[in-house]
Amino acid sequence: MRVRKTGIAAIVAILVTAMVALFTGAGTAAAAPAAPAVPALSTPITGTFTDAAGGTGTAVGTFTPTDFATDGSNLLANGVADVTLTDSAGQQVGTESRAVTVPAAAAVASCEILDLVLGPLDLDLLGLVVHLDRVHLNITAESGPGNLLGNLLCAIAGLLDPGPLTNLQALVDLLNQILALLRG
Repeated sequence: MRVRKTGIAAIVAILVTAMVALFTGAGTAAAAPAAPAVPALSTPITGTFTDAAGGTGTAVGTFTPTDFATDGSNLLANGVADVTLTDSAGQQVGTESRAVTVPAAAAVASCEILDLVLGPLDLDLLGLVVHLDRVHLNITAESGPGNLLGNLLCAIAGLLDPGPLTNLQALVDLLNQILALLRG
């Protein structure tokens, strides 16, 4: 089952993670070998690429947000991506630090329609014994191009959800204030 964070929930999760890292990272002693230091407001990023030999290399690094913006209808995060590229043979082939803009809130790609859990059931029907173990039925609709039924069911399931943000610029301003407070 895929779990997707959407909209404000994703932003809140990033900010809460940053605040926890900020407040719990100082003054703690680590029993395990120390990992490379990552600034509290950075989040790890990973990816792959095709190297010169035709193999699959890896790209590993961090994204550090600098501010939030809007392009009218979408919430965007501006920041710096610092990435190290390693080819399929395990050799580091380069590093890159680049200013990037990424969507901070993604559209819902799936929605939960039904999550039904039934406990064990034992029936004795005039000498016919029926035993049913625990049943967990989970129905999820996938929305997207060509998924007519998934789109329809996600739309119906979201009828009572709050509407889109009416003042996206106010959210951008608030996120930038929180980011400034976290930086100190």
